[in-house]
Amino acid sequence: MPTFGITPQRLGTATALALMLAPLPLLAQDADSAQAPAASQTQDAAQSQDSAQTQDSVQAQGNNQSQDAAQSQDTSQTQDTAQAQRAGIPLVPTQPTWNTFHGQNNAQKYSPLDQINVDNVGQLEKVWEVHTGDVSDGTGDIPATVWSATPIFANDTLYIGTPFYRLLALDPATGEQKWSFDTHSKLEALTQPVLKNRGVAYWEAKDPEPGQACQKIVYMGTMDAQLFALDADTGKPCQDFADNGVLDVNQWNTTHAKWPLSILQPPTVVGDHLIFGWAGKDWAFETAPPGTVFSIDARTGKREWTFEALSPEMREKSGTANVWTQMSVDEAHGLIYLPVSSPSPNYWGGNRTESAPLATSTTALDVDTGKVVWSRQWVHHDVWDYDINAAPTLMDITVDGKQIPALIQATKMGFLFVVNRLTGEDVWPIEERPVPQGDGSVKGEVYAKTQPFPTKPAPLLDQSKKPKIWELADMVGGGQCSRLWDNLYYEGMYTPPTTQGEGTLAYPDSAGGVQWGGVAFDPQSQTAIVNVSHIVQTIKLYDREAYQKADSGSGNESGFSPQEGAPYGMRLNVASNWLGMPCWEPPFGELVALDMHTGDVKWRRPVGASQQYGFFMPERWGSPTIGGPAVTAGGLIFIGASMDAKLRAYSLESGEELWSDQAQAPAVANPAVYEYKGREYVAFVAGGNTILKDQVGDQVVVYALPQDKQ
Repeated sequence: MPTFGITPQRLGTATALALMLAPLPLLAQDADSAQAPAASQTQDAAQSQDSAQTQDSVQAQGNNQSQDAAQSQDTSQTQDTAQAQRAGIPLVPTQPTWNTFHGQNNAQKYSPLDQINVDNVGQLEKVWEVHTGDVSDGTGDIPATVWSATPIFANDTLYIGTPFYRLLALDPATGEQKWSFDTHSKLEALTQPVLKNRGVAYWEAKDPEPGQACQKIVYMGTMDAQLFALDADTGKPCQDFADNGVLDVNQWNTTHAKWPLSILQPPTVVGDHLIFGWAGKDWAFETAPPGTVFSIDARTGKREWTFEALSPEMREKSGTANVWTQMSVDEAHGLIYLPVSSPSPNYWGGNRTESAPLATSTTALDVDTGKVVWSRQWVHHDVWDYDINAAPTLMDITVDGKQIPALIQATKMGFLFVVNRLTGEDVWPIEERPVPQGDGSVKGEVYAKTQPFPTKPAPLLDQSKKPKIWELADMVGGGQCSRLWDNLYYEGMYTPPTTQGEGTLAYPDSAGGVQWGGVAFDPQSQTAIVNVSHIVQTIKLYDREAYQKADSGSGNESGFSPQEGAPYGMRLNVASNWLGMPCWEPPFGELVALDMHTGDVKWRRPVGASQQYGFFMPERWGSPTIGGPAVTAGGLIFIGASMDAKLRAYSLESGEELWSDQAQAPAVANPAVYEYKGREYVAFVAGGNTILKDQVGDQVVVYALPQDKQ
């Protein structure tokens, strides 16, 4: 796969696991590079065409900007000034920072704090908790809630958004409420099967004007595409932002507007830019709103530039390829990195067989202009819903004695791609390898003949063959798992969907080997930490007549989905026996540490425990996870994420579990680590996710060492 250089929707759909004794639901959607070609790559001709033509395609698609006239003047002098101001910004902040969704814009999820460390973490105690009241299990009139909001610490305040679209400002030491704001958004599941919120963003003026409101602003979006801007001190709407403090993002929803452009992921703040994508529906339509990323002025809400991942031609007959998850930023170099999702429809691509090089990619844009600097496509002609679902983690690493400005892109496929973040070139070779071409049962398809495979780090999962059948589940099911395995088509990674038998085996599933929590990184030891889920899914396509007969409804993004307009509807299921037990061998989830000097695994261990109806399974079986880890200079990894609703601390060096506590529900949000008045705190949001199990919560819980132990 070449790197394409331009010089001077959504929670990923799929399955996750509610183990053992209950049906297993599916995950809902939340939803090209340097001037020189990368090493050790052989691009399939049908996929890449002529490289010059493909470069032109990237530029045409990625630079399809709609800048406002006031913004389209000659800005070279302004951009030069901005670059000069950014040049001294370090990749890792010099002070403890946790003011974004991933802690910092580099997405490292790293804190230099070491007051809490491997020697004393066992003494952590709960210092406060808050229950917001904004929770629903879905049994009444209000849809179930999914709360994945990372608490952010800024302005000596902890800011949190709720799935009822309220914004809370809390005292970081006590949890006492400073103020709250209710958007009064309708509590309707417009684009998701649940109510969902991933938190807020924070901006402050570089040179605040004394006595003026909104010199510090917090922002929160809603499912109905409204973006609110509030004074960070008072919680009052910022009158100079858009329409009295509210921006209607849906005004820009002008092509196939079948749903609102839900703003569930907080915007990314870079200087005075506010940059965001949107989330939508998976699996529902052939044509859909095409993916767009917007940059607006943080003070006024005025649109600055728009990025579009699909060509004008493909936008008319397809859609999505949106950015529904968080982005990351290299502020010193003025680059923002987009994890781009797959086009619609998800499991049939006969309407979009031409090249779409920015779909299912990591794409680097110039922050000031939105122009593509480089892009790498990680799945060609994606028909597996393998969205790039996590912000790439930026890191400076030393490989073979050379210092490299790198990024690591975690993926649903269980692959970790490592490239130079300035150019997109390989750090370790990424090879184009032949992949299965299908059984011929699906009409209109032209599958990519090759796909990118990283050589290092090695894949986190072995997708080369069908996973081993779990003998216990097979025995309980009376051989049901064996019979299912015999009737599932699989020729290795990237086996296309089929209309035959029980369908195609997909491993990992479209929820992802790695979910949106992404990779954490310790810059001192150059160790990367990632949690990975092991889940097997079955995919089957039905022609329209067969679909009408087979469709028996769907649950929480499980079962049948129409792909309306396409010749095929589809069905997704977790591969399980009649009791809901997974048919494949445990572990069902792991925590993995990687030495980024070499790309080798340092250690890996099961993470969490699978749990159902109050019964905890052996921890050696692990748990699927939603949410990511945080790492600290105290040599610790903090993570919730697992089915058993426990919060844990592990040794960064060895992987040993050092501390745990029980939360109200699975903590599917990333933890936050911050310091206030000389005391280090670790904060978790325990809101649950019905994908893991039917246990939701409204708990914010914060831990610290006893006062006499600091």
